[in-house]
Amino acid sequence: MISLFTLAIAPVAAIMTFVYFNKRIELEPLPLIFRTFMLGALLVLPIMFIQYAFQVEGLLQSPYSQSFILAGLLEEFIKWFIFLFAVYQHREFDHPYDGIIYGVAISLGFATVENIIYLLANGTQYAWGRAVFPVSSHALFGILMGYYIGKAKFNTYYKKLCLLLALLIPVGLHGLYDMILSTTANAWIYLMIPFMAVLWYIGIRKINLANHNYPNVHTKAE
Repeated sequence: MISLFTLAIAPVAAIMTFVYFNKRIELEPLPLIFRTFMLGALLVLPIMFIQYAFQVEGLLQSPYSQSFILAGLLEEFIKWFIFLFAVYQHREFDHPYDGIIYGVAISLGFATVENIIYLLANGTQYAWGRAVFPVSSHALFGILMGYYIGKAKFNTYYKKLCLLLALLIPVGLHGLYDMILSTTANAWIYLMIPFMAVLWYIGIRKINLANHNYPNVHTKAE
């Protein structure tokens, strides 16, 4: 059991540490990051219950609906809403890069509980694949969500557009991720590897851009 939890949490800790220490000015308070992480973790069971209820009722069960609505839209909308409700107005959210930190914290909180449940049900032999694909993808969706929420807070001219992008981009990418898994059978790996490589490239680029976007600097949504 201890080894299972270690395998489930190790990739989460590695990604969170990477994102946290990539901030080039003052670091964020760990208690707030942990609280944000726990909010993400608490989202798993209610989301799973909603998804199960739709399954029992036979609603939205096509691959497209499951991928883009029950997974992409449902999960990313609730993360987005919690971010805006619990973090957006916090005084510690004082730099565009902070959006990435808290976006990743929410997403990895969700991914941690989801990962533990999956490994408990299916075995630790899936730990490596889970770390490379589902855990990483949640973190990368969190980077993109947080990047645009960070731009929204510190960008007077494009606030509404950035908030909309903070939701729509993760929803679309999450839905596409699930579609690759659900519709390509044994060939999914050949699409997933380039998909994840592009996602990592975009995520790293957003990290670098956010580090250069200081408060009161108004730039176009990118």
